[in-house]
Amino acid sequence: AAARAAYKQWIPNTNFETASNWDKERVPCASDVIHFEKNKVLSVFVGSPHTVTEMFLPLNGELLLAPGAGFAAFDGSWDSGCGSGAVLRFADAEQRSWFDPMLWQDVAPGGGREPAGRIFSVDEERVPCQYDDVIFQPETSFRVNLDSSQPVIRLRSISLMGQELSSAEAWAEYLGGPSAPRQFHGNGTLQVTGARCPHSSGCACGNTQDGHRICASLLGAAGCPALPCQSPLRPLGHCCGVCGAVVTLDFTPDFDLQKYQDRVVQSWLSLPKYEGVQMAISKVHSAQTFLGLLPRGSVPVIQIVLVDGGAGEQAGTAAQQLATDLVGDIAQHGAALGISSSRMEVATGSTLGGHAGGRAARRIAAGTVLGLLSGLLVLGGILFLYRKGKLRPCPLHLHRLWDQAEDTASPEPASDKGFDNPMFDVEPLESGSVEEAPQELAPQAPPMFYLNPLYDPSETET
Repeated sequence: AAARAAYKQWIPNTNFETASNWDKERVPCASDVIHFEKNKVLSVFVGSPHTVTEMFLPLNGELLLAPGAGFAAFDGSWDSGCGSGAVLRFADAEQRSWFDPMLWQDVAPGGGREPAGRIFSVDEERVPCQYDDVIFQPETSFRVNLDSSQPVIRLRSISLMGQELSSAEAWAEYLGGPSAPRQFHGNGTLQVTGARCPHSSGCACGNTQDGHRICASLLGAAGCPALPCQSPLRPLGHCCGVCGAVVTLDFTPDFDLQKYQDRVVQSWLSLPKYEGVQMAISKVHSAQTFLGLLPRGSVPVIQIVLVDGGAGEQAGTAAQQLATDLVGDIAQHGAALGISSSRMEVATGSTLGGHAGGRAARRIAAGTVLGLLSGLLVLGGILFLYRKGKLRPCPLHLHRLWDQAEDTASPEPASDKGFDNPMFDVEPLESGSVEEAPQELAPQAPPMFYLNPLYDPSETET
């Protein structure tokens, strides 16, 4: 979220005069029978006087009457103008979740609707963040499900019935009253701190733990829509992929998020060529990994999400151009802006677009690292088993293999080739020495023969 707190207003109510709160989609008239479920916990604001034929009230509920409001019994002596009447049942408000982005809207500090502009929020920041101000409209009743994965849901302030509560003491006093248990239910706990974001670089929203609740409320069973771009980007804090660009900034203590947002809006988003581009900018926590695989905490970064209304091959191209302009500007003026580095990813409908940051390269690098780690694990396992004595090397009798190779390569010559040369005297080995030597260590050599050049075999045959 930006350093300047946002004002978020709860949209639905449980007012008696709201037609959508009744199963017949209309406000009860004098001839109708009004039915509140007996076991439902309710707080219902009544803003005007009503005449009813019959009304069944819940066991644990309250009717908050505005000045002049109330109920009178209808005796049928005059024409009510709504025929014979019907049974109208009050709608169930139990499932209206705090973490449903569709039930909140951004408003100006005075409470008016914030005009739709060039700035939007990722889904986790569409519900109140930890430094936001929450507004429930004056003269309305409501019921909110606070089921959460967080120990406490922090807010800067909360306004109820036109009264702003911005301290822990004031909020604790309100919780002790009769209306709070009928307005808030679930396992979550709201905590009002009165604190503003202390950093000029902004503060993270703090809804990451309930991101799954936000996406489930937003998407339901339909899931994410199909997109025209190649490999859509998935910004941090967003439920679905987008076509466009994501620029990530590493910043220094001199960075001012609000000033940089104003700079982008005035210098680029106001240009005619970027008319359809919208931007979300906020501080998020980016997960860090060791060798691309093992998690090792997270670091705060500034995330800029750029989307446009392009279709087909044009999807994301204007956002890509703006991201390129921003990265170029940071290369020139980053030090003065408090930005130490930037990186960009792009997804467009064009086949030439791709990712400017190379997700494929990261996948290859991760695969290489995974292969190396797997090899090290295998070698480590073999060494462990060897040290434990569960794995022994297989001895190789190389001398026997060598002897067999020599026997194969040097066949024994025929016995009729040549004769003993009396000029070459070789002393025979003693028979005892041969018997004493182990045969395994002293293999017997094949007989050796020599040809005498003075001897002609043909003469012998004659």
